[in-house]
This record gives sequence, C-alpha cells and structure tokens, in this order.
Amino acid sequence: MILVLGGTTEGRLAVKVLDESGKPYFYSTRGDSQQISCRHGERVSGGMDAEKMEAFCRAHSVRLLVDAAHPFAVRLHETVEQVSRSLQLPVVRFERIYPPRTDEVIWCADYQEAVRRLKEDGITRLLALTGVQTIGKLRDFWADDTLQPTCWFRILDREESVSLAVRQGFDANRLVFYHEGAPETELLEQLKPQAILTKESGESGGFVEKLEAARRGVIPVYAVCRPSLPADFITVTGIHGLRKAIERLLPDFYPLRSGYTTGACATAAAKAALIRLLTGESLSEVRFRIPDGEELSLPLASVCQETDTSATAAVVKDAGDDPDVTHRSVIEAKVAFAAQPGIRFLQGKGVGKVTLPGLGLPVGEPAINPVPRQMMMRELSALYGGGLEVTISVPGGEELALRTFNPKLGIVGGISIIGTSGIVRPFSSEAFVEAIRREVEVCQAIGAERLVLNSGAKSEKYVKREYPDLPPQAFVHYGNYIGDTLKIADDLHIGKVTMGIMLGKAVKLAEGHLNTYSKQVVMNKQFLQELARDCGCSPEAQAVIAKMTLARELWKGLPEADAALFFPALLGLCLKHCLALLSRTELTLMLIDEDGHIACRLVGQGVQ
Repeated sequence: MILVLGGTTEGRLAVKVLDESGKPYFYSTRGDSQQISCRHGERVSGGMDAEKMEAFCRAHSVRLLVDAAHPFAVRLHETVEQVSRSLQLPVVRFERIYPPRTDEVIWCADYQEAVRRLKEDGITRLLALTGVQTIGKLRDFWADDTLQPTCWFRILDREESVSLAVRQGFDANRLVFYHEGAPETELLEQLKPQAILTKESGESGGFVEKLEAARRGVIPVYAVCRPSLPADFITVTGIHGLRKAIERLLPDFYPLRSGYTTGACATAAAKAALIRLLTGESLSEVRFRIPDGEELSLPLASVCQETDTSATAAVVKDAGDDPDVTHRSVIEAKVAFAAQPGIRFLQGKGVGKVTLPGLGLPVGEPAINPVPRQMMMRELSALYGGGLEVTISVPGGEELALRTFNPKLGIVGGISIIGTSGIVRPFSSEAFVEAIRREVEVCQAIGAERLVLNSGAKSEKYVKREYPDLPPQAFVHYGNYIGDTLKIADDLHIGKVTMGIMLGKAVKLAEGHLNTYSKQVVMNKQFLQELARDCGCSPEAQAVIAKMTLARELWKGLPEADAALFFPALLGLCLKHCLALLSRTELTLMLIDEDGHIACRLVGQGVQ
C-alpha cells in the first residue's frame, strides 16, 4: 500500500500516476478543500503528526510514502522523515521543477531575512504572494509602527483563508484574491507596489509568471528560498520519474513496467560522453531532461575517452515491458570537438540513413528524429558552447531494422533513434504510433493519391488487389491503433483514406473502441445481439451470436438473409466512429472476410 501526502498540483499528478495501476492507495490532505477524484485511491483528510502517521501506516500496511506536499510544508516533511526512519519506509519526494536562480531576484534564506532586507531597502508598498500561512511570519514587517508600510497579501478566495488572516490581526481590506488564469500584470498595475515578496515556488507554483510580470513592471522581486529536503528522500520531478521510482521500489504495484526510448538513451549517452570530454569524469549514471522538462536519470554501461578531442559513452536500453525490438540494445554516443559551430549529428554503425522525403529529416541524414535531436542539443549546449559532432551507433542495429518499418520508409543501414516523450509506456504504442506517423508522412511526401490503412500483412494483401497502381508507401499498418492512425491522417490533411478491417477488430470498433488491443477490450456478445435485433435479424442470428467464441464464426454461422443485414449495419457503426475523428478526409471502409473478399464497403466524409 502507498500513502501519498498531497494537496498540491504534484499531488493531483501523483493520483493520476497511481490510478494507472488499478490498485488501491491512500491520498492524504490536511483539509477537504482540494477538489480531486481518486479513481482507485481512498481520500484521507486531516493533518497527521508523527504518531498518527506511524499508526496509520502500521494499520494499513503502508510500504511506500510519496511526499507530494508543498515545498514549504516543512513540518510535514519532517514528520514524513521521522515516520520513514521509524518504520524503515522509503520516501519518494515529488518535487517541483525550479528555474535557475538568477541575480535579478533578491534571495532570502527565510522570512526573517526577508523582513530585514525589505526594511533595509526602504520598501513601504509591498505585495506579498506568499500565502495566508505566512502572514504571521511577516508580522514584523506589516505591523511595524515606525515603518507603517502598505502591505497586501494575496490569498485563496476561501472563507477559511480570510478568517485565518483576520485572526492573525491583518486588515481584511488589504487582502487580494488569487483567480486562476488572471494575468499577474493586472494586479501589479492596480496596486503599484514598490516590491513583490514571493516564495521559490517552482514552475507549477507560477514563479516564472510572477517574475516575468515584475520584470515588465520594473518591480524588484524578493524571494524566500525553498527549504532543503532530507537527503535520503528519493527525488523525482514529474509523472514518469514517479512511476519509475514506484516500479523500482514496489515491483508488484504496476502490472507492466515503463521504459525509455532510444532517443532518451542517446541523450543520456551523449551527455555522459561530453562530461567525460570536458571534465575527465566517468559517471555511473547521468541526469537529463525529457521534452516536458522532467529530469530523469539513466545508468551508463560504459564511458571512455578515446582521444583528447573525443569521448564515447553507452547506455543499455530498457524498454520496460513494451514489445520493443531495441530492448536491451546498446545505444552508443561519441562526442567530438569540431571547428564548425553548432552540433552536427553523424550516422554510426547500426543507425539508418534517410533516403526518402517525408520523415521530417533531409535525405542523406542519419535517422535520428527531430525530438531526440532537440533533447541532445539542449543538454549538450548547456554544457559547451562550441562546435560538436555527435555520432550515434547501435551495435546490431542493421539486423534489428529488418524487424521494423524502416525498409518501407526508405531508411537503410539500421534503426531509427526515436521517441517524442523520452518514455516508453508499456504497450502504449508510442514507438508504434510514431512509426505510423512517419509512414503516413512518407506517403504524403511522395504524392500518393490515397492512403490505405490495414491492420497487418494479411489484410494489406487483400486490399492491395483493390489498388494495384498505388506505391508500397501508400499502404500503412495500423495494428490496433485505429483512432491514433486516423487522427494522424487528419492532422496531415490526407484527402482520401481507405481502411481495410477484419471482423475481429470490426466488432470492437463498432462499439466505439478505437484501440482494439485484446488486453484492453474484448468482443461484447450482448452488444452484437442488440445490433442484430436492431437491424432486423432473425432469432436464429441471436442464437448464433450467443454460442460463438470467435467473431469470425459469424461469417459461416449467420443465415444469408441475416448476414445481408448484419454486416452492413456493423460496418456502418464502424464508419460512424471513424468519421467522428476526421474533418476533411474522405474515408472508404472495407470489411474483409476470411477468404479475402470485400464483404462490405462504405464511404463517408469527415464530420468534424
């Protein structure tokens, strides 16, 4: 069992991550005001001291604490640390992402120092964005009879917050309220303070927006530094890191493990190689940021300096439980100084080369997709401002590529370095869906008059007979990801799409399931019986459906008259769900029988 200490943006994100497991957990907040829905979690309200928290953990067999509370909830952090040590429980701290500290902010170690600095600097009109809980801590400033400052506190628009402010002796007329989405500049223009006092609240706490608004108004910002956390807390800065930490600490909590993309592995290896080149240090693991800004870490398989001007590092890819052909492959990055400015990517052994347009990369370039390139450039340029050459290699990549879509895409010589998020969700199809997008882009780039979608090789063979003049790049497999594939076609403004579908997937799609993966959705015989009744089929059809085990039994089981009613009605529902995803695309939907014949065909136009 897991106990989450929340009440923040990070707390809500933690709930999302834990709900993915489908297993129970506890979510604790001091009060009841936070609106949150725990699909599988039990909400616990009321503050807990160390004694109460320890008793709760013992009573409910808690094995892991997740501290997702506000960074300034010092007493709670201390309580969590005490309980952790007493019960030998690991703690994962869901920390915020903080922008780098700059000299444009006047940093204060605590509230006492903030009061002293404000007085020394002669500030008499102050807007405090530190929250209602800090009114008492700043009393020596706003209640100073000698200084007689004009001070406003911005607080949440809640009755309990106003009452707390008044109980601390603060003038209610000097309270201003936080309104989500309201520009920070509006309040500054209205009050015209000499200075702003805030907390180092991180990106999710709006620190960047406050600083930018103050910068525009040429208003100095005083900020109280966030308190330090216990050294033995395991710190993560986002949902992916939280899930990875839970997978490691409680391996039985999630049914499937998440993994890392080849792009993330290449980024980690490239950063480690550059660090070795610049400092001589051989790291055992390296921290890096994925596209959403979250910081993750990966272990290094090897780091070595080859010459005075180049170094190489390698990461063994862990794809988790995703069926990825590159799982356990070695991703190598060689980084070398270059006279030419900027960062240039080179093709190493086992990485493919682009030979067709439409992939978002120039023909002749190594098949390192745009997002992994951006990840590497961001990490490397933060360490070194000169020219670099980065060579990515994957030993055995030539053989692995034969099991991917690369040959059809015109990528020769190896695999692609891919990944749009840096994380592979188990069976989430990130790599598969990205490959679909690349295929559709190639189809568009070569000017094919139609995109033909099929679930796999079998249905493609049958549908190809309908379009013998189309090039091979016009035929794309959607696997189970019908919805994702149609959205891609719509995003790319593909004018004409044909989709072939076999009966097993059609009976799921007709019910509205746009992902037909067998572990996510199964055939619903009750739905099929209702469909048969609604389209006028005989009672015999109802009996056939009740007895069948596999959808393909319908081909031979239904009487001819019933089949003539049932299959068009089934395909009509499929078309309805598909067209809801399309805006301008003309969609031709073909239902393919066991013998490879087109049993039914319907055409429609996107309805968005």
